[in-house]
Amino acid sequence: MSAPVEFAVWAPLPERVRVQVDGAVHDMTRDDGGWWRAEVEAAPEADYGYLLDDNATPRPDPRSRRQPEGVHGLSRRFEPAAHEWGDGAWTGRPLAGGVVYELHVGTFTPEGTLDAAIGRLGHLVRLGVDFVELLPVNGFNGTHNWGYDGVLWYAVQEEYGGPAAYQRFVDACHQQGLGVIQDVVYNHLGPSGNYLPEFFPIFAEGGANTWGNSVNLSGPDSDEVRRYIIDNALMWLRDMHVDGLRLDAVHALVDERATHVLEEMAQEVDRLSVAVGRPLTLIAESDLNDPRMVTPRVAGGLGLTAQWSDDFHHSLHATLTGEGQGYYADFAEAGLGGLAKVLTGAYFHDGAWSSFRRRHHGRPVDTATLSGWKFLGYLQDHDQIGNRAVGDRISATLSPGLLAVGATVTLTSPFTPMLFMGEEWGATTPWQFFTSHPEPELGKATAEGRIGEFAEHGWDADVVPDPQDPETFTRSKLDWSELSKEPHERLLAVHRSLLALRRAHPDLVDPDLAAVQVTWDDADRWLVVHRGSLRVAVNLAGEPREVDLDRPVADVLFSTDELPAVDGATVTLPAESAAVLSTR
Repeated sequence: MSAPVEFAVWAPLPERVRVQVDGAVHDMTRDDGGWWRAEVEAAPEADYGYLLDDNATPRPDPRSRRQPEGVHGLSRRFEPAAHEWGDGAWTGRPLAGGVVYELHVGTFTPEGTLDAAIGRLGHLVRLGVDFVELLPVNGFNGTHNWGYDGVLWYAVQEEYGGPAAYQRFVDACHQQGLGVIQDVVYNHLGPSGNYLPEFFPIFAEGGANTWGNSVNLSGPDSDEVRRYIIDNALMWLRDMHVDGLRLDAVHALVDERATHVLEEMAQEVDRLSVAVGRPLTLIAESDLNDPRMVTPRVAGGLGLTAQWSDDFHHSLHATLTGEGQGYYADFAEAGLGGLAKVLTGAYFHDGAWSSFRRRHHGRPVDTATLSGWKFLGYLQDHDQIGNRAVGDRISATLSPGLLAVGATVTLTSPFTPMLFMGEEWGATTPWQFFTSHPEPELGKATAEGRIGEFAEHGWDADVVPDPQDPETFTRSKLDWSELSKEPHERLLAVHRSLLALRRAHPDLVDPDLAAVQVTWDDADRWLVVHRGSLRVAVNLAGEPREVDLDRPVADVLFSTDELPAVDGATVTLPAESAAVLSTR
């Protein structure tokens, strides 16, 4: 049944704006701030779009909640309050002490939908994680994509099920005790279907980053651009009941104002958290190695909750694989001492020389004031797999023993651990870079650029997957039948045991970086991490190693292999294994 509805859009650039609702065109009135409004009779799911100046083709609403015909089509009205939520008992949970599981909706299940993902939540509950982090689901052109080419930030991609399915997914997560973190991208827009520049100055003049034009955060008319971003963040947290946001590549947000947009966002999210009565989390992906990102505002920081730690990944990856090319060079050269530095200080490049950047980089973390849980530690993530030439997971390189060792170091670290989908069973399926640009020219340019980039670094062009080939997307889907096979079943048991151990032993979730000590021997390839009264002993060598601890062993709480031999304070670890031991 139709009812009067106010349509409003901020469009200071066109001289005339009309709204088309279910085929009928209506004039709109502009106010002094560049907002256009019109009250129109509309059905609850009416299709609509905006006609700018004399353009006869309606454009989608910049704040569209639903795009049933894709990002070039008309928007459809969506009322988020219509969902009958069943998560009334959910009071949220803080990030501290939690474990995050990153997944991509399109490749998590064969169906690639949010409703299908609901059917796999039981696996995550049994695994023992606390948060599900979804790669971007905002509207992009095409049928499948990583999600970082979004152009309609308020919409949920229709192939995933649209916004109603998204609400069902969050509701189901909460009812099973899982928080939801949504990956969002505010530093650039995709190359196809972006009509925002016709409405307002979304891009900064003369500014660009790795992925395209920089967003206008501090130039003329940037007040409403910032409002567009912050309102989007609040929408996910308020209307979709999301528990946190992962903010993509915040180092690409060029903001010259005294109050950075991230600080402004953190302030408003904190206020919303009070209003909704549950913790709300902001997690930055930052290449800056600047602890001020997660330092509280009262102490002069931006006040974000946490940030990803690529240094942890790089040091652990280089330690396990021996890779030393590109940005792994410094970590490989540092050996186990580099991993020890990260485990006790969060950053490796803390003002140190970065050979990859050819300059000094970062600044130290004050371990007396910043807790380890504010840094996410991971052995794999979507970037560190998908941005490899063939999208190979670390399971394609490492033995089952070393995969279990990597899991042990990650899940017993002082950081907030994060797993990438399938990592818990050593999935053999790759996770490759895939796109589905409908425009032939853009598709060809994307494929040629991707293949050419790796060819310049010595890769055979024939082995680099074509991102536009539908098979590249299909190959990247998880194979759930692997769970019941070896060595996958054993590795899954290792992850479940480690996560249960975290819940049972407070020492393993103690975030005090200053209390972490590490001993190691590069020649014999062993490392011991001190976690309160517990010792995490690691043998990376291909033969047994005898390791002397600082205290006698009271009990072996966990082992990735057969139980190590213990003689007082001496433990003999099997080849490529790790153990968690209590001491007395």
